[in-house]
Amino acid sequence: MVVQTVSPSPETLDFMKEVGGEKFELCYQCGLCTGTCPWNRVRSFMLRKLIHQAQLGLVDFEDEDLWTCVGCKACVDRCPRGVEVVDIMRDLRRVIVEAGVGKVPDSLRLVAKNFAAVGNPLGEPRETRPDWAKDLGVKTYTKGTEILYFPCCIQTYDPSIQRVARAAANILNKADVDFGILGAEVSCCGESIRKSGSESVFQSLARNNIEAFTKAGVNKIVVTSPHCYHTFMQEYPELGGNFEVIHLSQYLNELINEGRLKFTKELNKKVTYQDSCCLGRYAGMYDEPRQTLKSIPGLELLEMWEYRENSLCCGGCAGRLWMETKKGERFSDLRLEQALETGASILAVACPYCMLNFEDSVLTSDKGDVIEIRDIAELVQEVI
Repeated sequence: MVVQTVSPSPETLDFMKEVGGEKFELCYQCGLCTGTCPWNRVRSFMLRKLIHQAQLGLVDFEDEDLWTCVGCKACVDRCPRGVEVVDIMRDLRRVIVEAGVGKVPDSLRLVAKNFAAVGNPLGEPRETRPDWAKDLGVKTYTKGTEILYFPCCIQTYDPSIQRVARAAANILNKADVDFGILGAEVSCCGESIRKSGSESVFQSLARNNIEAFTKAGVNKIVVTSPHCYHTFMQEYPELGGNFEVIHLSQYLNELINEGRLKFTKELNKKVTYQDSCCLGRYAGMYDEPRQTLKSIPGLELLEMWEYRENSLCCGGCAGRLWMETKKGERFSDLRLEQALETGASILAVACPYCMLNFEDSVLTSDKGDVIEIRDIAELVQEVI
């Protein structure tokens, strides 16, 4: 088979070197990334080929495969040279977006416009950001408040997922935690749009948030999205934003161990848990969510055959949540089958992307009477 490639202009090659640095050069084409990539369970995806083309400066920037990577990091963990494949894919997309040398999927173009215009991917008005908490007695964060609670955009704006943010707020209130939220002055963390190549949009979102957090006197942030967790922890410091960041599943475990959160009911259910990529492979946080679940009276935790560092991605990261994935190619469908095999009646998640994808899989597979998708916060709220 003859592979058609396009030689970029000298200007594009210079830009590739600028954004890619030495990452392209480390790969010695062993192919482990291709063998590890979950895409090859549903269709052929030659990740090694894309990296080799980048090494040679011969990349077809019209190739749709450049938008396929979900950033799950499984390939990075397996790579014998420590090649940051996720960063390479982000950099290639950045060449397309920032240098304008290829086609950006229409859905991502729309999302990028929403981010730039109103600071969230759903295109919702900034001023409605705190509306999810109107009747919960949640205060606006002011200087001296112990914790800023920062729900992600999906949990803030999507009516079907707002229940997670509400559950988190109810739990924090029950535990007498001194917390508050911010509204129109903050934006999306920017994680998904950065992995989609829109670096300038990410920089704008991040700098806006850092300024808002600093102005409000924020020191400690509790988040319910692993994507916010990773971005605030690992990427905002690059821009001068240094804050203590805790994921809710981690914080719940602390509250339980300190005796500040007590259970009054039982949840006699069989539950299995999805390790999200950003909370698992990116952050190494495997134990705290499980400890929180195991502490719930009556709950029986069952593991899927791929779990912890070997967990299968839901398919939503790196901008894929905003792109259409063909039926038969959805990782969430495969993962739902694994969850059903355990005999669990609840698939517990700690990530809004996982929740959206798995709820869609439950709906399309007509398994709503067999298994339900619940965030860990919802399960804890049910028994306190």
